[in-house]
Amino acid sequence: MDKKVSFSQVLSIGLMLFAMFLGAGNVIFAPMLGQQAGTNTWLAMGGFLITGVGLVLLAIIALTRGGGTVEKLAGRVHPRFATFFSMLLFLTLGPIYVIPRTTSVVYEIGLNPLIQSAANERLYLLVFSVLFILLTILLSWDTKKLVDNLGKIITPIFSILLAVLIIKSFITPMGKIGAPGEEYIDGVFLKGFTQGYYTMDVLAAFIFGGIFIKSISSLGIKSEKEVSKLFIKAGIITIIGLIALQVSMAWMGASSVDAIGLKENGGEVLAESAIALFGNYGIYIIGTIIFLTGITTNVACLAAVSEYFERIVPSISYKKWIIVFSIIGTIITNFGLNTVLTLASPILLLLYPLAIALIALIFANNLFKGYQSVYVSTVAGVGLVALLDSLKEAHILTNAINNTFGFIPLFEHGVGWISTGLVGFLIGLIVAKTKKESSVIIDIAGQVNDKVS
Repeated sequence: MDKKVSFSQVLSIGLMLFAMFLGAGNVIFAPMLGQQAGTNTWLAMGGFLITGVGLVLLAIIALTRGGGTVEKLAGRVHPRFATFFSMLLFLTLGPIYVIPRTTSVVYEIGLNPLIQSAANERLYLLVFSVLFILLTILLSWDTKKLVDNLGKIITPIFSILLAVLIIKSFITPMGKIGAPGEEYIDGVFLKGFTQGYYTMDVLAAFIFGGIFIKSISSLGIKSEKEVSKLFIKAGIITIIGLIALQVSMAWMGASSVDAIGLKENGGEVLAESAIALFGNYGIYIIGTIIFLTGITTNVACLAAVSEYFERIVPSISYKKWIIVFSIIGTIITNFGLNTVLTLASPILLLLYPLAIALIALIFANNLFKGYQSVYVSTVAGVGLVALLDSLKEAHILTNAINNTFGFIPLFEHGVGWISTGLVGFLIGLIVAKTKKESSVIIDIAGQVNDKVS
């Protein structure tokens, strides 16, 4: 029999999830959007909140409906696709991108402003990255302690500091919201929609599922149904927190131009806004916030990717995988933040549309009777254009791709995959009906029932 979970425990778990999603990289995108969008900030944030926040809860629910792991969810397309998608997803949100990005951002915002000389910057980065990763290893060593380490200790501290920073920006605004930049004059909503990709929270929702379920087992919750309920409750708490945070961050960025001018990235916006609001004390406030949000991101991602690879390669233990991925992440970190960031956009423009397609399909599963052909054809349609967008972002055959595929609706706005995905959906439905495929219905409890059409 499952142990009854109190509201305080649900709140702690929700705060743990919030801490997992809220990373150092996560908080730098909304402020930058605010600066660039100006008076169009709220329209842009409408799109941003859909992909950066709203889809997170849908991803959590989709994960529980799709079997509890991203492999089972993606496996509805094909086992090979599930392997490809899952491995690329976990490696991206682990040692290849998120861990190096987070460590670099913490260094650049939290420590670099305090260093007077740039002569030994590479040495400082090396020493900092090693120490930061060692702390990450320590906190992620035992997944059953994640609730205590993140939800009860770290999250409340940085949440209070963030609240102080945000409240101050409302009480004493840095300036008026200015005119939008060139990129945010036309197609503002869709621009915000694609900018929401960079939070990576929808992708993170897929990888946190396994580590979340493993960590709450210590609370005495065993049945899949109760785990799913708890996951969704905690997810709602997380979403409320993320919406409040991102809207506030966008406001801070939009109102900061008069005081600090236009900046090149959200990290600079946050750091200089903190100084404008609190003077030199702002350096320490933002440094502490970025450090704590960074460590929670690294812990969550390192634990999740290690837990995943332990499942697929059980001969190597969770703790050994932690060491392996920590070493890889540290090496990549020391190539520098700019190098790390250049890896991001092409990968995200490929993974995010595929993730959104899987979420939509799992919710619509019973409407099209879960036909595999629909899953295959829809993902193929989405994946084709997502791959083209990824190549364009990597500056590969940009003109040729635009000239050849520019006829696709919404292609120029970076969301042409919606059109091709819908076409793929219809083709898959026709194929499934013609072949009289077996239906795969999911009931309310997430159980699957196979039937022949």
